Amino acid sequence: MNALQKIGKFAGNTFALWVLVAAGLALWMPNNFTWLGNYITPLLGIVMFGMGMTLKVEDFKLIMKEPKGVLIGIVSQFVIMPSLAFALAKLFQLQPEVAVGVILVGCCPGGTSSNVMTFLSKGNTALSVTITSFTTLLAPLVTPALIYLLASEWLPVSFSAMFMSVVQVVLIPIILGIIAQFVFKPLVAKSVDILPTVSVIAIVLIVAAVVSGSRDKILETGLLIFAVVILHNGLGYLFGYLIGKLFKMKYEDKKAISIEVGMQNSGLGAQLAMAHFNPVSAVPSAIFSFWHNISGPILATYWSSRASKMAKEEENK
Repeated sequence: MNALQKIGKFAGNTFALWVLVAAGLALWMPNNFTWLGNYITPLLGIVMFGMGMTLKVEDFKLIMKEPKGVLIGIVSQFVIMPSLAFALAKLFQLQPEVAVGVILVGCCPGGTSSNVMTFLSKGNTALSVTITSFTTLLAPLVTPALIYLLASEWLPVSFSAMFMSVVQVVLIPIILGIIAQFVFKPLVAKSVDILPTVSVIAIVLIVAAVVSGSRDKILETGLLIFAVVILHNGLGYLFGYLIGKLFKMKYEDKKAISIEVGMQNSGLGAQLAMAHFNPVSAVPSAIFSFWHNISGPILATYWSSRASKMAKEEENK
């Protein structure tokens, strides 16, 4: 393992810590970080460009081999989390800006963190990567449509404006990343190792920008938002797993679906909130970014140890 790989692995393993540090500093010294609010869109674009540089044709071939699992994952991603977000906003009678923020993160596609967690949990990593790839490419249409459908009750939503935002920060950077693979193949191959570190830095800066811009509101309602985010994330894992069980999927596939549903591209949620709503609407995404990088490794560790135990039991039979 070279130095860049080691740095990338360290950054990934300590991601939640850096998010927590950034959030703490932004709460303590907000004036030092508010300027980052102007750079949320390019920062997320960098993350998506990196994703495009790592996408492979194989990531999409699985839908031909295992269409059932991929389709279940895609539909679950865009049904379970948005529905849970709407239900939680109603149940806790959230303020309009917060309610929209919870719905925003619920309507986003899965993030690349879910692929890592699925791998660590000894789940079906290929299935997870395929679902993430498809949901991300579908996001320009599906995410604005879901937000318009579910969030309009609280605040005015422009489908066309959100569509253009998602195209700009998701689709275009991913396409450019894919093009870069072919045009600058040797250079891209050398730079892939540093992508995890770049992604971690970008997301940490996005969190700092969101927290500094909404400091007063976080101090006022932070505990409530944190509770809602924990429920949202946890119920996402649970219902994702139950959907896999309902369709009698393999154990490895159920783990992939569960993690894929529960972990969101919270950076996109924060960007959409900052661009189209009150900065307070970005707070749920910022907290989600921190929390799912704690809950994900915990769940992955549990499933990994359980898988090892099951393997030993099979050997002893």
